[in-house]
Amino acid sequence: MKALRWLLIVLVFVIGVFSAYAVLSNKNYLFKAAYYNFSAIDDYKIFSNEKVVAAPVDKPWPYGTDFNKIKYSDSLNTLLEELKTVGVLLIKKDSLQFEKYWEGYSDSSLSGSFSVAKSITSILIGAAIKEGKIKSVEQPVGDFITEFSKGEKAAVTIKDLLTMSSGTDWNESYWNPFSVTAEAYYGNDLIKTATQVKMKHKPGAIHYYKSGDTQLLGLILEKGTGKKLNEYAAEKLWQPLGATHDALWSTDHENGSTKAYCCFNSNTRDFARIGKFMLDSGKIDGVAVIDSLYWRQSITPCNIRDTKGEACNYYGYQWWIDPQHPEIYYARGILGQYIIMIPSKQIIIVRLAHKASKERVQTVPREVRALINWGLSL
Repeated sequence: MKALRWLLIVLVFVIGVFSAYAVLSNKNYLFKAAYYNFSAIDDYKIFSNEKVVAAPVDKPWPYGTDFNKIKYSDSLNTLLEELKTVGVLLIKKDSLQFEKYWEGYSDSSLSGSFSVAKSITSILIGAAIKEGKIKSVEQPVGDFITEFSKGEKAAVTIKDLLTMSSGTDWNESYWNPFSVTAEAYYGNDLIKTATQVKMKHKPGAIHYYKSGDTQLLGLILEKGTGKKLNEYAAEKLWQPLGATHDALWSTDHENGSTKAYCCFNSNTRDFARIGKFMLDSGKIDGVAVIDSLYWRQSITPCNIRDTKGEACNYYGYQWWIDPQHPEIYYARGILGQYIIMIPSKQIIIVRLAHKASKERVQTVPREVRALINWGLSL
């Protein structure tokens, strides 16, 4: 009983210190972070959201003649199940060839996509350039964001943000509740969180993955277009692509800033439309939404030196690239959300899940490699 009493005293003391720190440092998001502990694919339920309105008339995927009869190995299925997959879909030559769901999920179930949203934000930057709302990727960030108009930050360009080479000190730590990434995820002032960063490196010198760069792109989009991200995404992508269901894009608070770096929530079939858009070189029904050069640069390695001192051969404009097959590119979320494009086969693979493998082969997660090999075998 005495030991239990001391344990309770220590626990109360720790909670008290934690609470005092959170309040005195104005980091009230820590209470939310501590309560929910880890991010999950249904976190849209705990956030405010804005609709990305679907098309008035959708464009359903036609079923292939061999729907769900194509090669699909037990080993691939076992891997996907071990990593708690909730949905996997394969489109080939614009036809639905394979689809499978777990845990009660379906083709219309909402799931968070985490950093897949980064790739969508990149597309929207390209659309804004095409539309003339942004001059070019070389335009200074300071033209849109006051905090980047003076000093060292004034040298940062939109291209630096797209290639994750802004040089800011954003700490991309997902498991540390005191990190700026946790503050962005659970906090209620994304503008302050994203713009308060300081310079650590010369812009364009080092590729270092950080969500803060994408969040700045989101702020640029909203300033440049005069529209919220959900509205612009609906106008430029979701409706023209014929999305069947409204998507949800989470915000930091009601009517607040959109979480451009994450939190775009949709389903396998509608996410596959993003894949078709990219396979079609950034066009919808033959009409270019982004310029061909921007599209090409998006899926071309930036080759900027990374933190290991090596040329980055795996990342373009917010899109991942397979170094073993440089023509293959994909969008990627931290819990194993992927939109994979295999141009030579005209294949799109979407995978949604609770978990991603920690194993990497040349930056490519184990399950992505398995899905790519599956697609190449068809």
